[in-house]
Amino acid sequence: MFLPGVINAASFHNLPVRIGLCYLAAMKMLDRITFNPNVMGGRPCLRGLRVTAGTIAGLVATGHAVAEILKLYPYLEAEDITQALKYAAWRAEEMELPLQPA
Repeated sequence: MFLPGVINAASFHNLPVRIGLCYLAAMKMLDRITFNPNVMGGRPCLRGLRVTAGTIAGLVATGHAVAEILKLYPYLEAEDITQALKYAAWRAEEMELPLQPA
């Protein structure tokens, strides 16, 4: 069962292997970033809504102001935008390492 904002084993299904504690620590701070395979193909969304973190990060990157984004998406809150940017920054710095055979 998927619960927005809750980290459980189902949250990690089909995600690349990560260093567990770092991943958990980062995601606990980003409680508005949700993953659900039935919403936007499992891409990271905001509070289970059909708005991806990448969409919001892209709008900010192309010069849209927070107030303008909130006007375009009236169901979002300023904290949603902040967390989308934090998530994008965290993903940009993250390294994925291939698993080595035992």
